[in-house]
Parts: sequence; structure tokens; C-alpha cells
Amino acid sequence: MAQESRTIQIMDTTLRDGEQTQGVSFSPDEKVNLAKTLLDSLQVDRIEVASARVSEGEKQAVTDINTWANLEGYPGQVEVLGFVDHTKSVDWIKETGGRVINLLTKGSEKHCHEQLRKTLEQHSDDILQTIEYAQSQGLSVNVYLEDWSNGFNDNRDYVYQLMDRLQHVGINHFMLPDTLGVMSPQEVFDSLSDMCNRYPTLHFDFHPHNDYGLATANVMAAVKAGVNSIHCTINCLGERAGNASLAEVTAVLRDKLGMDLSIDESHLVRTSTMVENFSGKRVSANTPIIGADVFTQTAGIHADGDHKGGLYETILSPERFSRTRSYALGKMSGKASLLKNLEKLGLDLPPEIQQKVLTKIVQLGDSKQTITTDDLPFIIADVLENDNYQHIQLIDCSITSELDSVSTAILCVNIKDREHSATGSGNGGFDAFIDAINKIMAQYNYTLPELVDYEVRIPKGGHTNALTECLITWEYGTEDVRKTRGVHANQVFASVLATLKIINIHLHDLNSA
Repeated sequence: MAQESRTIQIMDTTLRDGEQTQGVSFSPDEKVNLAKTLLDSLQVDRIEVASARVSEGEKQAVTDINTWANLEGYPGQVEVLGFVDHTKSVDWIKETGGRVINLLTKGSEKHCHEQLRKTLEQHSDDILQTIEYAQSQGLSVNVYLEDWSNGFNDNRDYVYQLMDRLQHVGINHFMLPDTLGVMSPQEVFDSLSDMCNRYPTLHFDFHPHNDYGLATANVMAAVKAGVNSIHCTINCLGERAGNASLAEVTAVLRDKLGMDLSIDESHLVRTSTMVENFSGKRVSANTPIIGADVFTQTAGIHADGDHKGGLYETILSPERFSRTRSYALGKMSGKASLLKNLEKLGLDLPPEIQQKVLTKIVQLGDSKQTITTDDLPFIIADVLENDNYQHIQLIDCSITSELDSVSTAILCVNIKDREHSATGSGNGGFDAFIDAINKIMAQYNYTLPELVDYEVRIPKGGHTNALTECLITWEYGTEDVRKTRGVHANQVFASVLATLKIINIHLHDLNSA
């Protein structure tokens, strides 16, 4: 049941805490572009972009981000992690044009005593000295209480004493991290309720980690406890199991708690893809909101319910996120799954033909073949023994390659009941095949669509004898692209099959025009 609506601030820390993911390091240009996307397109409230004094490259990136942010109307929304080092972090941030320091302090007695080798009084004196200098330089100050979750559990009196010393010195946000991701939702609610009730005039942020897979649930508990600012990352990036996912948090706070947020959901997937490309960390296909398969219905009964009345649709609709619902084709497909895909293609088949096509789909699914909407015309053509999508058929193909020599392809195809042969050469087997097929198709004044992208992969955990899947993206008209897929034990022949598919589709469309 939703709480009374209030505004929740989102602070994205992909560029700082997210960069602590193993193997992730954003270049300065990548940081600048991500910062622009996060603030201008996704419309997060604040971004944390770096740690002070890391490197010259980092300093240049932060400078470029601040220059852009201040010119474009985002003053004070770019934050940098700083340290209790009196003038050093403050000067670094000031030199980049920054306006906000997120000061890292020790929120647990254990960290204070064992890591710093200082008493609470000594540490708080150092903190106050750095805060005073930061404010004298015109910086706004937020404070992280590092390891606060363990610190509160082990000795909350230490936390209270530290807060008492800091609460009246002009700190904007007290940021309470579950640094090691150890809290449960109930623990989050109880401890944050205590903090909010004890210090009702202060503004608390909650910074969760996902070690138990509870980050999003813990965010809900924090908001219920009275916290109005939440820290997230794109794609759950972060150390160990990562931070809270911004996409999940956005949807949950809006749908389950009725909170108001600034986030533009239509840019979530685009931003996720950008982070995925820059970080090199791939998002699982079943990741909530942003995963490739999360708006795909597989079971035929679900497609049937949607077809008859949207019975399996929820408020978590793909359209919110600039996505579309799809219906998978495979051994669990039913008539409704087929109808949804035929509708997408603009095709209408008699019931008896639909059943034959469905039987073929189930057979292919049993053999673990991947079936897409683009494959449907070929399945239909096979069932109907129709030549619409059999304009060109492969009879034979021989491809040879030698080290330090050009590759050769000898090709034989059937076009309109005529056999054609050609020999091609090129830089690799696929290039040689393209040379040969172009020679044949030139006789029909046909030119292949421009190749935009080419991807080859085998199943995860596959072996050297695994089937190879080749996915080729083609420029199909001025504002359209088409993808075709070929599957074969040999990756070159997989690409050959994918190319013949686009030729058949293209010839069919041209003949139908």
C-alpha cells in the first residue's frame, strides 16, 4: 500500500562508486558523456562523479563535467568524494570548478579506532577542520558516515556522539551507507527511523549495497522510515555485488510507494546501454526493467491471455521505458504467440496454415533452435511450399583460406529455377563469399543492403564444436534496420545463411512493392 506521496531525490554514483566495480574504468570522455546523459536526459537530481586526488585524467574529466554543468544550469548537482585531509581534497575540487564535497568520515567506532588509530574526539576535530576550510572556499558539504550500518549495530553511541558534534555546522546531507550490504529491510527501517526521529531537522541520504540482493527492498524500507534521498547506480554497478539499481528503485518507489521522482523513465534503457558499452559489463537478459527479455512472454497461455484482454499485462508496462512487448517462439508457444508475431509482420494466415506453422515452430524449439520474428517468413514459406521467400537457394558453397593469402569462395545458387555459379576472393572467407554473391546478383541489378553490424557467438559454456550464431544488422531503407541470423557449426557458413536471409527478405519486399 502506497505511503502519502512525497518527493524522493535520486543521487547517481555510477561514475564514482560504480567505477569501483572490478575491471571498470571510465575514460574522461566517457565520464563527461555519461554525466550529461544522467543530468540532462535521465534527469537525476545529483551525480557523484569521482574521488578527489585520484589522477590528472580524473581531474580533467571532473573539470569538463563542472564546466558543462555550470553552463547548462546544473550548479551544485555535481558532487565529488573528498577526504578528511584539511585542504588537499577541497583544493582539488575547487580547482575543477566543483561546488560540492562529499566528505568521507568514519561512521563506525571500529573503523575510527583500528583504521585511523584515532579517538572519536580526534577524528571529529579533523572533520570539523576540513568542513570549516571547505565552507570558507565556498563549497557545500555533505558527509558520508562510512560503515554506518555496522557502526550503528555495534555501538550506536559512537554514531550519536559523532552526529552531535556535526549536526550544527551547516552540513547539507548526512549520507548513511550500508557499506558492506549487511542490512535487512527491517534493520534498515528500525535504524533509519531512529536516526530520523533523533535528528528530525537533518537531511539523511541512504546509500545501499546489494550483497544479499536486498538493495531495492532496503531502499523501500529507508523511504518508509523517512529518508528522502537515495543513492543508486546504473546497471547495479559497484564493488562486490554492486549498489542499488537506479531502474529498479525508480519503478518501485513510484509504483509501490507512490513517491514523486524526477527520473525520465523513457531514457533508462538508453542510459543502461551506454553504461554497458562503456563499462564492458553486460546486463543479464532477465534484469528487471532493462534486461533484453523482461518484456517477452514465452508461455503460450500468457500470450493467449494478452490476446484476449491484456490479462498478463501490469502497470510495469514496456511502453513506460520506450520498449515493446514481444512473444517468444519456441516449444512452449501457442496459437496466441504465433498470432502476436504474425500481427507484428502484418501477416494473416488461415487457421489450418497457422496450425502447421505452429507445429513447425514447436519442432524447431524442441531442437533448441532460436526462433525470431524474422525467421517466421521462412518457416511459413517452408510450410506452404511457397517461393515468396525462396527467391535464392544455396546449392553448394566452398570456402578456402590460407595463411598470408586471400580467401576464395566458390558458390552455386538457384535463382528463379536457374543455377548460377561464381568465384569470389577477399580478405577472409565471408568477404570472399560477398564478392561471389555480388557477381551473381549483379545479373539481376540487385545490390545488397549495407552491413551495419556483425556479431558471432556461441552459447555460454560452449565447446569448439558448438553451433555458431551469426547476427548481422543491415541498413534497410533510410530509417530502418533489419537483423538476420544464421546458425551453423562453421561461423563463415552461419554468416552466409544470414546473408541469404536478407537477400530473400529484400527480394520479397521489392517484388511486393
